[in-house]
Order: sequence, then C-alpha cells, then structure tokens
Amino acid sequence: EEKEPAERKRARGQNKSRPWMKPSHYEQSRLCPSVMQGCAEKCRFGARCRFLHDIDEYMATKPADLGRSCVLFETFGKCVYGVTCRFAQAHLGDGYQNMVNTDLVKQWEGKSLVRNNLSKDLQHRLRKRKFSFKKADEYLRGLTKPHGDGGKGGKATGCSAEEHEVSNYTAPQEGLGDSLERPVLLEQGEAPKPGTLQSPIPTVDEEASSVKTVGPVTDEDVIKLRPCEKKKLEIQGKLYLAPLTTCGNLPFRRICKRFGAEVTCGEMAVCTNLLQGQSSEWALLKRHPTEDIFGVQLEGAFPDTMTKCAELLNQTIEVDFVDINVGCPIDLVYKKGGGCALMTRSNKFEQIVRGMNSVLDVPLTVKIRTGVQEKMNVAHKIIPRIREWGASMVTLHGRSREQRYTRGADWDYIAECAKIASPMPLFGNGDILSYEDANRAMQMGVSGIMIARQVPVGALIKPWLFTEIKEQRHWDISSSERFSILQDFTNYGLEHWGSDTQGVEKTRKFLLEWLSFLCRYIPVGLLEYLPQKINERPPYYMGRDYLETLMASQNVDDWIKISELLLGPVPTNFTFLPKHKANSYK
Repeated sequence: EEKEPAERKRARGQNKSRPWMKPSHYEQSRLCPSVMQGCAEKCRFGARCRFLHDIDEYMATKPADLGRSCVLFETFGKCVYGVTCRFAQAHLGDGYQNMVNTDLVKQWEGKSLVRNNLSKDLQHRLRKRKFSFKKADEYLRGLTKPHGDGGKGGKATGCSAEEHEVSNYTAPQEGLGDSLERPVLLEQGEAPKPGTLQSPIPTVDEEASSVKTVGPVTDEDVIKLRPCEKKKLEIQGKLYLAPLTTCGNLPFRRICKRFGAEVTCGEMAVCTNLLQGQSSEWALLKRHPTEDIFGVQLEGAFPDTMTKCAELLNQTIEVDFVDINVGCPIDLVYKKGGGCALMTRSNKFEQIVRGMNSVLDVPLTVKIRTGVQEKMNVAHKIIPRIREWGASMVTLHGRSREQRYTRGADWDYIAECAKIASPMPLFGNGDILSYEDANRAMQMGVSGIMIARQVPVGALIKPWLFTEIKEQRHWDISSSERFSILQDFTNYGLEHWGSDTQGVEKTRKFLLEWLSFLCRYIPVGLLEYLPQKINERPPYYMGRDYLETLMASQNVDDWIKISELLLGPVPTNFTFLPKHKANSYK
C-alpha cells in the first residue's frame, strides 16, 4: 500500500516555486512600431515583418480603452504609443491620427525625462567586448604580481597590489604626462639612482601637448585622484531611502521623494548582467530628474567583474555614489559568494573595495549586516578595515543573515559599531516605522538612518514616513489620501513603463507587489497605543470605511480589485502571487 505523502512544510521567505506569471504575449496581434511612428513605408523588415501594418485590422482586435484621459498626453503633449495606447481615445483624431499639443511639447523640448539610459551603441560594444577597461585592467594586473614576501598577488594582505607598487616609488615630476606609463620600482632600502627621474625622449603625444590651448587642461585621465580630492558624500543626517529589490523602482522613488526622502538608491543590480549589456538590468540604474542625490547598488562576488563594472558606470552614467551590497541574504546570491558571503571572504572583499575605489570618481559606500550567523557578530571587526580600504560610508543592518528580516534589529550593536567606524559615517538600518523610532535611532550616535530594506519594511508600508519624521508627528492618513498616492504611482508607472498593454500590465504587477506591503499598515486612529511596531501582526479588523477595510485585506483578490479601480479589468487567466511569503496568502 502506498503511504500518504507527508504534509508539505510551510515555506517562508522568498517563494521559489511561484508559478510563471509573465504572459508570453500581451496582445494577440501587435502593431508594427514603424506604423506607430508614422513611417510604415520605412519598415526595414518589409514583407517579412511579423507585426500588423493595417491599423483597421489592429483596432478590430485591440482590447477596449481603460479611460478617457492619457497621462502621457496631458503631461507631455504627445503620447508616443499612438493607437496602441490603452487611453487612446484622449488623443486620437479622425483616421486614427495621433493629436499633439504643441505648447506642451515645446515646454518639454530638450529636457531629459529619465537619465542613465543604455544606448544601442554602448550595448553593442559591451556585447562584442569592445569596451575599454583601462583602469580596471591596470589594477587587476597588479593583483596577479607576486609580493615581496613571495606570496601570490591574488591574495590581499593588508594592502592591494596597486598600493604596494605606489608605496615603493617616488612621485614623477610634473609635466611628464603619459610618458611614464610604469613607475620605477625600488627595492626595500634602495636609494633612487641618479637619472631615474629624468624625462625620457619626448614622444609624439608630448610634442602635441605643447600646443597652446584655450582654457584649462585637466590631467584626470593621467593622474589618479587622491582620496581627499574625490567628491565628498555629504549626507549626514539626511533621510536615506534604501535600495529595495522589485519595489524600489523609479515610480516608487518619486513617491518617496515627494514625501521628503533626501537620498535615493536604485535597486540592486548584478554586475555581470550589466557588463553583458542586459537591458533589464540597466533599467535598474535609471534616474529621475527629481532625484538630486542618487546612487546605484552593485552585487558581485569577484574583484574583476566588480572593478570593471565600477569603471563602466563611472564613464557612462550620472550617479552621486556607488554602493556595494554585502547584506543580501538570499541563497541565490549567497551561494555564489556575493551579498553576505563577502563578510566571510575578507581577501576578495578587500580587493573589491580597493579596486572599485581606484576606478571611481564618486564616493564608494558599503552596506553590510551584523554577520552571517545569529549571535556571532563580526561587523565591528570588518568596519575598521572597510575604512582603511577607502570606503566613504558604511550602512549597517542590525540583523544577521540567519535572522533575515525576523525579530528586532540590534540597535545597541549598531551604536557600538558607529563609535568604531568614526570618523567614517555609519548609517543605521532596521525597524524604523515612526518618527519616534527615528529619533531613538539618531540618539544612538549614527550619522543617519536608512529607510528601509525588505520584509518588514518601513517605507513600503508607509511612504509618508519621511513626512512624519520631518514634521515630528503621527499622520492619521485617510483611505482617500492613500488611494490618491496609488493613483500617482499608477500615473508615474504609465509614464515610465508605457501606456500600451505591456506598460499597463507591468505597472499593475509592481502595484500589486507594493500592495502586498501596504496592507500591513494600521491606521493611526485604530491603534490601541502608538506607535505601530514593525513586527506586530494585528487580528483582522474593519476599517472606518469600505476602502480602508479593502486596503487592510491580506487577500490577493482584494489587491487585484484595487488595481482594477486604477488600471481597469485584469486580462483573462490573470494570476498574481507576491515574491515574499507567497504561499501564506489566500
């Protein structure tokens, strides 16, 4: 007789067995982009094109419009999606002609809506491996050279190979330019020989450099900036929105900026994917003009890929700082040696920090946890070394990898590490859900607070937390005000991802991921005592109106109802499960 299968153990954390929810196609028949741009006769595929060129045929199968106003047309004066827009009736004239508001178009002319885009030329160079990593290659060559003690250069022993070389030669005279490609190395105790610092025979480049020029000539490409000459990261005391995987997208960051976030950071990007020119990974680096202090977070396990990626970003995008993720606890990252695993791989960790710092013109920051194992804190040993390696700031999440996001953050330990890190700034992270929590954290001696990472999360549960901290009050926000925030997110999403069917469904997906956090918020007027604690789970309750009750539901079907109020009915056979604890929701 066959035994009955044992009851399946309840999974926790990230649900790896989620069903594949991304549709294979958003529409049965798609319109050719050349038709949308008004140049159907220039379709480079000609008769081989698999998209429709007949607008009447496309309109016969196109899903019904979702509304009478298009946010792209109202904001920018023109909707680039034309007839494919799901709000097309707002800007289509006779014969399906796309209308244009010339006054609005002139206002936006020449303005960049989003920065840090991946150009086709750069993507081609990355895919063909034609991008030059001059500084990174120079640093990596130094790692392979043997040190004076006979050991291999690949193993960091207090200083990188590059610093080992620099410490053993005297500085060249001014005006040598590119002529000294390699410094003259001196043995320990050896005096410099006469003539070693004399300029060699002038090259063609040197003769060309003697030509008079108009204005100042910089030598940044020849002489490496000293740490004191680098741009400073002055964010002490500012409210820092943490990089949030999946939910920390550009529309969400715009919401947080509106409520008072002062420093923002893009979602964690994998360095190998960036080096391969993957469009989906480069999308995580995009920056909105309202983000005045913006950084990107990189994840990687080896100095070669991380150093090359840092040089790539230093040359191609606009950022104010670059952050290394040494706090990611998920197995997919940890087992490959990235995230928290770097805390146990000190040699590789050192090579990564020193290498990235040597190729970046902007400050380098590091985000870590207390340690890998619970009750075995190691951050206080690593932080002084990170400071020596050249990092400008450290952010410490007060939990270990084993804790992930359960139980409370250890703020006493964060305070201890803040003293050890001085004079380097240290930001604390964990369990900030009210202005009282923020005040208590700042009294611990940290330079600032980060709000907030993944489950549980302060900024995702209540993005107006930044306003509460600045105004030092509890905001009893109404359900209608919260719904208007969702409306703004939807509009920002349609601007960012598009107003066609694909853009609408992508906006819906990220809205539902955010709603899976928002349902944890308990209105201030219903609390027995203030403030709400981030790890507390209340019983099911009725809100003060129907919308407040709907927003408090932890049922996926209710989240979908809210999305339908904003983005119309979901497609046929639509399914959704959130990334976190997906099997605990009905």
